[in-house]
This record gives sequence, C-alpha cells and structure tokens, in this order.
Amino acid sequence: MSKRDFYDVLGISKGASADEIKKAYRTKAKELHPDRNADNPGAEAKFKEANEAYEVLKDAEKKAAYDRFGHAAFEGGMGGGQRPGGMGGNGDFASAFSDVFDDLFGDFMGGRQGGRQRAARGADLRYNLRVTLEEAYNGLQKTINVPTSVQCGECNGSGSEGGAEPTTCPTCSGMGKVRATQGFFTVERSCPTCSGLGQIIKNPCGKCGGNGRVHKDRALSVNIPAGVETGTRIRLAGEGEAGMRGGPPGDLYIFIEVEQHKIFEREGSELHCRVPVSMTSAALGGDIEVPTIDGGRSRVKIPAGSQSGRQMRLRGKGMPALRGGAHGDMFIELAVETPVNLTSRQKELLREFENLSEDNNPEASSFFSSVKNFWDSMKG
Repeated sequence: MSKRDFYDVLGISKGASADEIKKAYRTKAKELHPDRNADNPGAEAKFKEANEAYEVLKDAEKKAAYDRFGHAAFEGGMGGGQRPGGMGGNGDFASAFSDVFDDLFGDFMGGRQGGRQRAARGADLRYNLRVTLEEAYNGLQKTINVPTSVQCGECNGSGSEGGAEPTTCPTCSGMGKVRATQGFFTVERSCPTCSGLGQIIKNPCGKCGGNGRVHKDRALSVNIPAGVETGTRIRLAGEGEAGMRGGPPGDLYIFIEVEQHKIFEREGSELHCRVPVSMTSAALGGDIEVPTIDGGRSRVKIPAGSQSGRQMRLRGKGMPALRGGAHGDMFIELAVETPVNLTSRQKELLREFENLSEDNNPEASSFFSSVKNFWDSMKG
C-alpha cells in the first residue's frame, strides 16, 4: 500500500510555515488519539501516520529532502537507512508527541524554559525599626545592622574554588531538566545532579562551600521620611540576601513602629493632648502655653467659662503627610483642675464667693455646693 502525501495527511499545503505545520499536527493528534477513539480501530493507524508526517515536516533538513525526493528520501539508503520518527521506534515517537504535549500543556505545567534554570534569587528580608514620634515628625537618616547573606568574595559568587566557571552538567547536558518516557507521555523534571541549574561545581569554594555566598552583618544607612507611622513599609531593592551562585539578590523591607508618646496621641496626621488649666483660668479666661511636637510652644487663649473636655484646634501643628502636603492639626482638650490643700483664707474666699453666687447665679451656686459636699466627704 503506497503512502499518502505527508502534506495531505496533515491537511496543509506544501508552502506551510513551521507554525502552521505544528498547529495542523496538534489538531490531528487531538482528533485521532487512540484514547479518544476506543471504538474506532482505524484511528490508531491514522494517528501514527500523522505522527510520521509531522516528524519529517517539523525538521527543516528532513522536510527539504522530502520535498525533493518524496518518500524515497527515507527508503533504500538515501536517508541513511533511518526512517522517520513515527515508524522508527518508541523513542522518536515519544519525542514527537512530547513536542505537542509541551505545546498543549507547557504553560500550565511550567513548560520548557529554553534550557537550564536561572540562578536562584536571594530571599527577601524583613527588619523591624522603632522610632520616636519626634523622629517620625522630622524624618531621619538611620544606620541599621542587618544579618544577611552576601556574595562570597573568594569565588565572586560562582561557588567554585578560585572563581573558576562551573562545568556543564553531564546528566542533563546543561539543560537543567531530564525526561522520562512512559508510553505516549513524557514526564519532565529538574535534573537531580545539578538541581536544575544545568551546571555543576567540581571544586567547591572553601569559604562558602559552593553556595557562592556567606553570612555577614551589613550596616545600611536608611532614609526614614517624615510622616511615617506604625505599619509603614519601606522597600530597599537589592538589599536582601544574595542569590545562590551569583543569582540576583532579594529585597529588604523595613517595617516602622512608632513608639507611644507621653504627651501626644496620634490619629493619622492629627495629634491630641490633654492640657490642665486652673479653675480660675477656666472661669475667668486667659492665656496658656502648650508644647508642640516640633519642640516649641504655642500660646492658646482660653475663653472664659471653659469646661473640662472642651477641645481647641491648632491648625498645622500636627504630623506631616507621608508623601508631602500640608501638616495635620493639633487638638487640645482642656482638663479643669480642682484646687486641693487649700488654706483657711482660700476656703473663706470660696465660701464668700459661694454666698454671692447664690443670689446672682443659681447654677454657679449649685456647682460650688457640689464642690463643698465633695470637700466635706473627703474630710469625713
């Protein structure tokens, strides 16, 4: 029985491109695969015929010979006595089918990477840094010591003694992967000899043991911008651990924690503080000085009749925005203090004030009566 034309088998023209040939074979392979055609005994023969055609047409040299001599190119010695892969043995058939398998499922399963894996990237590192509220307000330049892995200076990161170049892995021939064929399927995995790197080290560096890196504490100068708060993350690219055998370094992430302040409480860009004022200043009004986060002091006017809990705003006296812009505000909460350890004369004056208030201001009288009752209970 004469063989069909390979182009007719795949349903393509003689001038089809390599991509068109592969696409046509993929379609035929899926259509005629024996697993999908258990009730069609002729499908397996057509499947092998399509595989034989693809094995020839996918190879530029074999395709050229076929275009010139036809099937005779692979018969009677013109092709060196070797028939095309589909009929020449399980190894060539599996190779052809694995091309399609890789093409169909390569992206999902990791596919081919065009050779050995790249040298492994170093790990990212985390550093927790505590700063005061004043430092968060002003920003600062701070030196930190980070325990990490750095490139070995003896072998310049290659892992080989004297910095010699690694040699090609004999198991995978530098590809970093090996294949095992089982029936129609080919399983691909990382080379066990070189761990997927495609290279091996015959004489490991005595200092790093072939890893290409050593452990060391590094001193880094870090710029902490004004306005940071707890949870702010600063990334320093390339300042993490060095990669294995010359691989790229990871990154360093600095996580900020702002310490609690003894005076101020922070809410975003706003600052809050409680300021004690005397009873007379709250009643009569006056001026007080309050500390600010920048180290200065601001004068605040207290309105007459102010009560505890009253809030007053100082615009622009809060924290700066992290990415620039105006400062937040500072809020002052008044805490009116009740006098203690009064002298006899002070008590006498308060009682006199109480008597005067009973006639002119019942509310004030009630207030001072409450104060009096409080003092009396304290004495008891």
